[in-house]
Amino acid sequence: MLKKIAAAAMAVLMICQLTACGESPDDNTKTEGISQEKTEDTSQEEAEGTQEEADSSGSITTNLEKIDMSKWMYHAEDNVYYQIGISYCEMPADASYETLAVFVPGDYLSGTDNGDGTYTCEINSEAEVNGYAAEAAPIVIPIETPGYAAQAALTDYTSLTEYMEAGFVYVHAGCRGRDAGAPAGVTDIKAAIRYLRYINDAVPGDAEKIFVFGMSGGGAQSALVGATGDSELYDPYLEQIGAVQGVSDAVYGSMDWCPITNLDSADAAYEWMMGVTRTGLSDDEQAISDAMAASFADYINQAGIKDENGNVLTLEESADGIFQAGSYYDYIVGVIETSLNNFLSDTEFPYDSSASGENEGGPGGRGGFGGRGNDGDFPGPDGNMEFGEFGVPGGKEGGKELREMDGEGGLEGPAGNGGPDGAGESPYEELDDITRTETSNGITISGTYETASDYIDALNANGTWVTYDAATNTAAITSVSDFVKAFKSVSKNLGAFDQLDAGQGENILFGYGDGNGAHFDGVLAEILKELESSYASDFAEDLQKTDAVGYTAAQRLSMYTPLYYLLESEDGYGASIPAKHWRIRTGIAQSDTSLTTEVNLALALQNYDGVESVDFATVWGQQHVKAERTGNSTANFITWVNECMK
Repeated sequence: MLKKIAAAAMAVLMICQLTACGESPDDNTKTEGISQEKTEDTSQEEAEGTQEEADSSGSITTNLEKIDMSKWMYHAEDNVYYQIGISYCEMPADASYETLAVFVPGDYLSGTDNGDGTYTCEINSEAEVNGYAAEAAPIVIPIETPGYAAQAALTDYTSLTEYMEAGFVYVHAGCRGRDAGAPAGVTDIKAAIRYLRYINDAVPGDAEKIFVFGMSGGGAQSALVGATGDSELYDPYLEQIGAVQGVSDAVYGSMDWCPITNLDSADAAYEWMMGVTRTGLSDDEQAISDAMAASFADYINQAGIKDENGNVLTLEESADGIFQAGSYYDYIVGVIETSLNNFLSDTEFPYDSSASGENEGGPGGRGGFGGRGNDGDFPGPDGNMEFGEFGVPGGKEGGKELREMDGEGGLEGPAGNGGPDGAGESPYEELDDITRTETSNGITISGTYETASDYIDALNANGTWVTYDAATNTAAITSVSDFVKAFKSVSKNLGAFDQLDAGQGENILFGYGDGNGAHFDGVLAEILKELESSYASDFAEDLQKTDAVGYTAAQRLSMYTPLYYLLESEDGYGASIPAKHWRIRTGIAQSDTSLTTEVNLALALQNYDGVESVDFATVWGQQHVKAERTGNSTANFITWVNECMK
């Protein structure tokens, strides 16, 4: 009901404000119900004497200059041409973030030395790198925004050898973070994409073959960019910063590691799947947790989520636990068992768990504990929130600033301190050093296991929840709750994403640009009202607020929820152009979000007409990292892009 009310208000709000976006990355994927013609009002521009830059059809409008082909820098050792500090919007909200950098394999350009360290270049149409001609190369854009933090604009050259050798054009776009409030981060990336299409005739790379990729909050925003292509809801925000008008911001592919997303149902999902591991709750708190778990069943039963065969999945009441039965429950059991059986298939025994490589490829890893919680917010042994190096409190009281994780400490590469592949000292790995309090049933995987049976015995150390058939090398689990108790204990306070005191990172995300947190979960708000909680008034007050363009938290939440655009039951269905290709990876042992987050996203995409491929896997034993069953995340991403380009 809350979504219907919000949608109705949004429709009224935008009758006069919004215009439809332009062309799609591929004409045959245009979605019905979206106006493809851009209505332009140029009277103000004409009155002010502004310059209009248009393509041959006259639809592109901007005052931005195209990239200056006489300003290329050249890194001889890497054979890379690059430019840094290119403005991608006319009226940046924060010019220190809203610029982009372009890195091009040297063979794609023919350069003439200007004698001052710069080169005048033109596209070399005869060259090929890894089978790609200059004009046909894929463009990849990292979105490394852990905890929805800002992505710092590059100010110097960074080595991107693997991408350059692959023949990719690499574009790093700085973007605002959660302090600016949703939808600032995605808006900025969309503006950068629009600029790339505007300059596509001048630089190497195919702007119709753009891939975005990220992890955690970056994975979430990568999924959002992938799901919200040409959504009219973003128009007032794009106009506010002076983004190029009349071009598409849809992308061709989206790579998402551990995406913290679908925040409209994430609190309820967290309690449904993992609430059973909470301890020490008061009676009032337990009532909230139980009500949230039950509300997730309501969500699933109206969402119309389908399996790969088109069967609608539902939850049913159960004798044990809260709605731990039904076809949706059985599907989640199957996902867990598939993850474990993939591990058994991938792993060669004897198996050294300490050498498995939690963060970059390799099966296994730590078993349920020792991983970190939210990007920046860490629960201590007593269950209360502690704030480590990458985060400080930012609740409703005091207006404390949240530190931008990628803006301080000196990045060496676009993906963090470890460079573009996320290896080494990335923010994710540093946060993974934070330890957890183990539940009474929790298990820890460590040491060397001689056989698969030995490993299964370790999983069952505190009670049997896994059965194993050595003849077929396959395993099964007893229940979701038994899996969670052993392997996926809670690490976040009640109200995992919309915390009761508005102190969570996502609360800052749905704040209003002042560093203060705001509530956004309408379902939790209704529960608190029904339970006559003292927090109910705070939620009700925040849900009535509007931002600078007149949007409520509920409206912005829809914009920041991929499933709003992907499920037929949602009002946003058919109102965007989703990416054709998706790759989703998650560490199944992470406690940062419920496993249902990634499962629901993958299923919605698999059933969406126009999406051509969805490569989804959960990685056993790995946590909140760039999880891969085998190999290196960068190499696997490059391989996937190449497959999508065929």
